Amino acid sequence: MRTEIQYLDHAEVEQLSTLSEVLVRINRSAAVVKGGRRFSFSALTVAGNRDGIVGIGYGKARQVPGAIEKANKDARKHLQRVPLTPEGSIPHEVTGRYCGAIIRLVPAGAGTGIIAGASARAVCEMAGVKNILSKSYGSNNPVNLIKATLDALAQLRTREQVAQLRGVSL
Repeated sequence: MRTEIQYLDHAEVEQLSTLSEVLVRINRSAAVVKGGRRFSFSALTVAGNRDGIVGIGYGKARQVPGAIEKANKDARKHLQRVPLTPEGSIPHEVTGRYCGAIIRLVPAGAGTGIIAGASARAVCEMAGVKNILSKSYGSNNPVNLIKATLDALAQLRTREQVAQLRGVSL
């Protein structure tokens, strides 16, 4: 089931005052040129308000601060809503895929915490998820794992949303 990701529009992003970012990974790449090596950096960040809104950003630049700044700006452009339960978990079990990375997210009871790897943990923390179990399969590339986690979170539906889609009342 592929779902279309609904990003927040500019007006909604402007209303968010408590948006925070976390740096997940910095990658250095080198191009060999006539005078030696030319380095460039890429940064992967996750932004969110820790209350149901999360987004990822990827930026590249010749210096680390420039790459981080671009990644943060990109993350603010790609914010999306995540439905959460009152206990701070997700409504149902879901599997996300992106390229070679597959991640399975399972709701957990209160007090469990976030049982996840570094990439999925960053996304869950910024989204405001407090209790979740996860397992990743396939690729362990942080970029692909984060995109797979966002794909999984985009598939989440609340009971009310499912009832409305099916045209039934609860």
